[in-house]
Amino acid sequence: MPLAVELSDVSFAYRPGQPVLESVSLSLGEGEFVAVAGPNGGGKTTLVRVALGLERPTAGQALLYGEPAHRFSRRRTLGYLAQRSVAGADAPVTVREVVSAGRLAATGLIGPMRRRDRELVGEAIGRVGLAALADAPLRTLSGGMQQRAFIAKALAGEPSLLVLDEPTTGVDAESQESLAGLLDTLHSELGVTIVYVSHEFGAVEEFVQRVLLVRRSIVFDGAPAELPGLWHDPSHLHARE
Repeated sequence: MPLAVELSDVSFAYRPGQPVLESVSLSLGEGEFVAVAGPNGGGKTTLVRVALGLERPTAGQALLYGEPAHRFSRRRTLGYLAQRSVAGADAPVTVREVVSAGRLAATGLIGPMRRRDRELVGEAIGRVGLAALADAPLRTLSGGMQQRAFIAKALAGEPSLLVLDEPTTGVDAESQESLAGLLDTLHSELGVTIVYVSHEFGAVEEFVQRVLLVRRSIVFDGAPAELPGLWHDPSHLHARE
């Protein structure tokens, strides 16, 4: 299986002598649906930021599709929903404008979008179930609907790798189930590689193929069925050494 992400003996520290990651080696194949779990402060977000080339390892090597992650040449193929994406949810913009920004980032366009770009924006909005709200102000949407808009923004760039960091924070249970179904469709029908970062999973449990447990290093890497307590009581992770 071709690799989307490859980390070889990666360590990372924001400050000397205070490692966040230590000796992490990891391979993620194209088309996998992977959950990254662990306690707050355990290194989950740092792990994906290093994998995406947003942080450079203190030691070791991070590759994206065979290229050094920090110099990856096809960044438009990456979709990243950062942990605080909803921070801009009060901006005076419509859903369509938010999603269009994802297309502009992918193509580097200046000025009006081309017909195909507008089509892709419309398709992304429709895929997340927001077609009827495309011209609604983002701030009028619920937290779950806002998250869908940010996912559509990532989808507008036609990503081959989609990384979501704590995407259900502040989102109600019904919206979490809808999001899980959407991600399953993206994975099964479009073949998108998905990395889902959280300390609890709930609705995506049945779709995830592999779970990584991170506490500075990877302390578990396997099928979800091999770590059943994680899904329903993630608090046990904090005591795990």
